[in-house]
Formats: sequence, C-alpha cells, structure tokens
Amino acid sequence: MMAAEVPKSDHGNSATGYHAGGTSAVISVDDVTRQTEAIAQGVTPEQVASLAQNAPFVTIEDLNAGYGKMEILHSLNLQVAKKQSLCLIGPNGAGKSTILHSIFGFTNIFSGRILVGDGDDKHDITKLTSSEKLKNAGIAYILQDKSVFPAMTVEENLWMGGYLMDKPEQAKEKAEQIFAKYDRLAQRRNHQAQVLSGGERRLLEISRALVMEPEVLLVDEPSIGLEPRFIDMVFEILDDLQNTDGKTIIMVEQNAKKGLAFADIGYVLVSGKVAIAGPGEELLENPDVGRLFLGG
Repeated sequence: MMAAEVPKSDHGNSATGYHAGGTSAVISVDDVTRQTEAIAQGVTPEQVASLAQNAPFVTIEDLNAGYGKMEILHSLNLQVAKKQSLCLIGPNGAGKSTILHSIFGFTNIFSGRILVGDGDDKHDITKLTSSEKLKNAGIAYILQDKSVFPAMTVEENLWMGGYLMDKPEQAKEKAEQIFAKYDRLAQRRNHQAQVLSGGERRLLEISRALVMEPEVLLVDEPSIGLEPRFIDMVFEILDDLQNTDGKTIIMVEQNAKKGLAFADIGYVLVSGKVAIAGPGEELLENPDVGRLFLGG
C-alpha cells in the first residue's frame, strides 16, 4: 500500500497531511481518500460555472473517461474562464492527471463532452486527436518530467515544439521570440539540453509548448523534482504567462500549498469526482483541505 508522509508540527506533535514534509508517522493514500470522501461537499454544475465567472473557455460536461475499459472519471464537470488558472489536487489515483489526459486526447471517452471557446463560439474537441487539439484548438500539454531531447541543443528543442507548423521557418521565428523573452534560454541556445539545470529544463519544456502559440496550457506537476528556488521561478513564469500573455492554465500539482496559492480556482479530486471546489485562496484556508493536503 502506498503511504503519504505526515510531518511534525512546530511543537513536535504529529500532524496529519499528504505530501507535506518531514515524517514522524504515515497516513495511507487509502485513508486520505476515505477522509476526503467524508468531507466532500457535493459540488454542483452551478458552483463550477460560478467559479469560472459563468464565462467558461474550457468546459467539461458530465465526462466519463479512463484507460482501456477502466473508467477513472465519473460524470465530471469542470469550467475555467479565459485567462484563469485552475489547480487540481487530491490523493494519488484521484484522477487529476486523467483530466489533463482527457482534455488532450490520451484517454478513452465513454460519454460526456469537452468544449473550448468563448460564448457561442465553442468547439466540441472531445473526439479530436492530440495533434488536432494542439494545432487547431490551441491546447498544449506540458508533460510531468524529463520531456526534453537531451542530445539536442536548446534551440533545436524549441524547433521541435513547432513540428506541426506548416513551415520550419515559422518554428524558428517563434524560437527567436522565446529567446527574446527568456534570456536564460538565450544564453544556453547552443548548449545540449542535458547540461541544463532542473529549473532550466522545466523552462525549456514550458517554452517549447509555447512555440505553437496555444491559448490553453495543461501543466502536469510543474514543481516535481525541483529545488525550492527553481519551484519559485517556474511559478513566476506561469504567473507571467497567465497574467501578461493571457494564457488559460489547468494544472496538477502535488505541492498543494504552492499550487493553490498560484491558482484562481482549486478543485480537490477524489475517486474521479470533484469533492471540493472554490477559489484557491479559500481552499488554502479550509481546515479540512489543510489537514489532508497542506500539512496543517
């Protein structure tokens, strides 16, 4: 059975929590799941719509999806407005990454719809391939870890981000724009990706996703494996992409405290359903969320 670490409090007493720090005891993922189910608030479609300001840009309606014949997501509803950010948290196996996979076309959709667009200009992308979603629907997926091509240079990695563009020159032009935006990458443009630091590799992964000029970024575990200083850097980059460049961001993040502090909206997932939903800052103050996911 997988187990989650439980940190000691500042006073030396054991505290409950999931993915929260140093250990003095453990709480199993199964226990976290049961406790999350016990505090589930019965999130309604109306509440989901309200959190997206009743103006969704990405909409999931009654989605049942999974892998092979196994259903992971059950009648799931999700809405995110344009230029808004959503952070998905929850125990392992809750279905967080499966939501990203479903949006991008990596799962079997048994029923339900996925829509992208403003107002009456919404497009049903449920049955599009991943390539079609990237090229035609403006959705990019930033993988969880180690997705750069290590033997290629930074510049060549960026060019690879434009593999669906009609002409190679378009990818090269976009790469130059990215170098102008991120001097750290410009200084490394002719270096092999394998020599980059963890933070620089994550910046390259994010930047490569930007080559196709997506409107929606699906970000899977942006802080995984990074030193604290690089975690701060990555979230600053994501904040800039949302608030300066107007990207819509849907994120899975095990560092729940960091993810909720960043996001406009937070969903707590359990057993393929939304158990709790609210503004990110509100979930940070929720004592049940704090007890189970924030080490409080």
